[in-house]
Amino acid sequence: MSTVKLHVRKNDLVKIIAGKEQGKTGKVLRVYPAKRRVLVESLNVIKRHTRPNQLNPEGGIVEKEAPLSLSNVMLVCGSCNQPTRTGIRLLEDGSKTRYCKKCNESVDK
Repeated sequence: MSTVKLHVRKNDLVKIIAGKEQGKTGKVLRVYPAKRRVLVESLNVIKRHTRPNQLNPEGGIVEKEAPLSLSNVMLVCGSCNQPTRTGIRLLEDGSKTRYCKKCNESVDK
């Protein structure tokens, strides 16, 4: 399977642009490239009914984050502090970096 190029990575700050969490921002905890989904910290929280097990002897209702579609999140630029589209720029040393299309600054540190 070929590698999938995504506009967000782990620990990026993203803004939700569609769905019930629209307008909220959060940090990306995990990226699922094959499913094209992301897990955002304390957003899109669902309630999961769990049976008693070794980790949770009581069982009950557990709240946890559910993955969001990649198309519903937009990267927040660190310099201009706005949700933006990103481009890829080739540097002099041959490495690639993401840049903000609004302020033309590098997003990667």
